[in-house]
Amino acid sequence: MELVLTLPLLGIILLAVFEFSLLFSARAAVVEASRVGARRACLADATLADVEEQVRKVLPSRLQREVAVRAILGAKSGDVVAVGVQVPMRCAAPDLLWPVGYSLKNKYIYAETRMIKE
Repeated sequence: MELVLTLPLLGIILLAVFEFSLLFSARAAVVEASRVGARRACLADATLADVEEQVRKVLPSRLQREVAVRAILGAKSGDVVAVGVQVPMRCAAPDLLWPVGYSLKNKYIYAETRMIKE
């Protein structure tokens, strides 16, 4: 009798652990991609295409499909450079918890890195 009561709760907890571990892993990849993109944007001859190429090299293939890269490239040395990387959460993990009210639809993983242009 106790198994019937606790098994659904245990199943939901296991699904949550699996889904959130995939999301945390994806977040680490997005943060690293924004850092690599900002490093590229700091160089004197950097273009938005160069930055986006560097970001895509770092991201796993499942996150590359719908990645959005935003970059502010400074005009001269000493300017602030900012690179933002945004990926939909549904690309990072399956939407396993929608039956209990937590859906990944219209939610994003976003990371931004700011550096000084060389």
